[in-house]
Amino acid sequence: MANLNLDHLTTFRLVVSRGSFSGAAEALGLSQPAVSLQIRQLEQALQVQLIERTSRGVRPTPAGLTLVEHSMKIDAVVSTAVESVCLHSDEITGTVTVGTGATACIHLLPPLLQQLRQAHPLLKVDVRTGNTSDIVRGVEENRIDIGLVTLPAAGKSLSIIPLGTDEFVVIMEKDASEQSAKIWTPGALLQLPLIIFEPGSGTRALIDQWFRETGHIACPVMELGSIEAIKRMVRAGLGYSIVPRMSVACIEERSGLDLYSVTPSLHRTLGAVMREDRIVSRGINEVLKSLNSSFAKTENG
Repeated sequence: MANLNLDHLTTFRLVVSRGSFSGAAEALGLSQPAVSLQIRQLEQALQVQLIERTSRGVRPTPAGLTLVEHSMKIDAVVSTAVESVCLHSDEITGTVTVGTGATACIHLLPPLLQQLRQAHPLLKVDVRTGNTSDIVRGVEENRIDIGLVTLPAAGKSLSIIPLGTDEFVVIMEKDASEQSAKIWTPGALLQLPLIIFEPGSGTRALIDQWFRETGHIACPVMELGSIEAIKRMVRAGLGYSIVPRMSVACIEERSGLDLYSVTPSLHRTLGAVMREDRIVSRGINEVLKSLNSSFAKTENG
């Protein structure tokens, strides 16, 4: 009977879902030759061709399609086995991988992770950052256990748990002249240089929609991937931005900035995204409880 390497099965699923060896290599942080070697070793173990190359990339053979279906079941069984064994320990152990955007990573996760480490020192939480589409893909491909993203999030067979809302505010250089008395509507803001999140994030999509709903199109002068980079540019007087209030909630985080509400108001809903077939381990459950608690504290003051 063939001996199946679980890492090789994971690599195989990624090659199929990404449609290329290079895409799987990028997701795994491996070289393309290393990915190709794992697929060859898997094919040799099973003595059947699993992947065929075409002019449009790669695709699974009939045998490969059969293995994809069974590998998902294998993964679920392994997860159940690990969780069942862990139940015999009084300590919550294991690794939970959380994927989220840069803003939540900087302004929400640090105190949450600190509390988790103090309560469960044997529980390891890995954090990956990216835009909403990257995080959702990571959840679909089983590389991320919990995605913390701006809703709505579209994907295959996802379980979505809304956690809470966050208001958007305009930030400008502190004490900028003739701005304190203004009501900031999309039309009024179009007269000023906009520094905004790069395309691909759920936050950017909501801001673009906010402009479109009043018949305007945002024309940014800068598109950046880091909330801290955006705030630095605004502090330097290079433009204004629209950011989640979470990112300027503390006094030190809004240093050198003035904050204004927008009209009409704009909010985002953040949610936890997981695969529907994900086995909710004790570690995952603790992370979810901490996320719910963090948002409950934020919304209650």
